[in-house]
Amino acid sequence: MAMLPFDDRDGYIWLNGEMVQWRDARVHVLTHGLHYASSVFEGERVYNGAIFKRDAHHQRLYESADLMGFTIPYEIDVINDAAARVIAANNIENGYVRPVAWRGSEMMGVSAQKNSINVAIAAWEWPVYFSAEAIMKGITMQIADWRRPAPDTAPVKSKAAGLYMICTLSKHKAEAAGYNDALMLDYRGRIAEASGANIFLVQNGEIHTPDPDCFLNGITRQTVVALARERGYTVRERAIMPEELAQTDEVFITGTAVEVTPVSMIDSYRFTVGPVTRDLMQAYDDLVQGRREQDSSSSVSAA
Repeated sequence: MAMLPFDDRDGYIWLNGEMVQWRDARVHVLTHGLHYASSVFEGERVYNGAIFKRDAHHQRLYESADLMGFTIPYEIDVINDAAARVIAANNIENGYVRPVAWRGSEMMGVSAQKNSINVAIAAWEWPVYFSAEAIMKGITMQIADWRRPAPDTAPVKSKAAGLYMICTLSKHKAEAAGYNDALMLDYRGRIAEASGANIFLVQNGEIHTPDPDCFLNGITRQTVVALARERGYTVRERAIMPEELAQTDEVFITGTAVEVTPVSMIDSYRFTVGPVTRDLMQAYDDLVQGRREQDSSSSVSAA
């Protein structure tokens, strides 16, 4: 079955304050965001017609733009309303929302202080990120060659487009080798994250996760840490070296797209889809599906 391209679909996209036909939401080829990666974005999930952790996502969008040196030219209430309008216009009940902001075309060069700031919001139906079989058995990962950069070499706390270049390279190489995803180390050789998700290790019933000092402290990551502690698990945020995979029982990744997904193998290390992972998968699903109390606006930090 052929994949439906994202530039040729029915529906509507909010672009710079107006709802436009999907196919008309275009930018010029000489756009600073394309040439110099001066772009930030969010990935948001819609469950039962509402964005989960909406306010945390949109707060992070503004913080990312600030770290990239530009200001989004709309109040956050406008973005909230625009996202709701896009969801309704495209009849999304369970799907994905992509807000994106970028520098325009007035100046074409590294310096671009006079460029306009553009904002768009799109939404589409969202299937599972990995296949149901992969989720049931646990995905496989390959340790990547590329590493997450040091905080003094890139705006690592911004969800900026340019920071995902090495994620794409790493995931493509892993998939070509027969793996589902890539595990990225940081500039010191410590375990950092997957290509687009945070990672957790279970050792002797305790949950360990890398300290996010050079990559995003994901909104789903924060949610799962809170769920785990509510359920009585010890969660330790610390530096983790890859050699520790040999003494790890379970591994799972978290993210808006992947939710809570178990990992069965990283290179030659193998893990079980064990009780801690299954418990948190169920707890997270109950939360996002409204089977327990939740607040879609959220007080979770967008750091």
